[in-house]
Amino acid sequence: MRVLIVEDEIKMAGLIRRGLREEDLAADVAIKGEDAIWMAQATDYDAIVLDVMLPGIDGFATCRRLREEGVWAPVLMLTARDGVEDRVAGLDGGADDYLTKPFSFAELLARPAAGGEGRRRDRPARGDPQRDARSARGGL
Repeated sequence: MRVLIVEDEIKMAGLIRRGLREEDLAADVAIKGEDAIWMAQATDYDAIVLDVMLPGIDGFATCRRLREEGVWAPVLMLTARDGVEDRVAGLDGGADDYLTKPFSFAELLARPAAGGEGRRRDRPARGDPQRDARSARGGL
């Protein structure tokens, strides 16, 4: 399983990456939303952990762009922003889950959108005509 971590705080990204690797999960790091979009198009990730407050385009816009570009890996928004409107914006923008900082690493691992064992929404596979048709219609 391969996870993309999108986090501009180097120390936090390193902690998450190290923890995922200890669980035998491969993990890559992007510091900016633009890099995450490029990396997610080039690599078939099983999950994406996405911070909201990023340089350049923020996590909300990054998540929307990922979905518009046909990236269907589960997305876990990870952020210090814990307001209801923030959580709703993340979920409405295509995120599968939302976890606020500070967080327990055990909880992050338990979240399906971060590669955990919980229930996942079915996503069409790459090359699936249904997925490609939805992408062409803007994800509908």
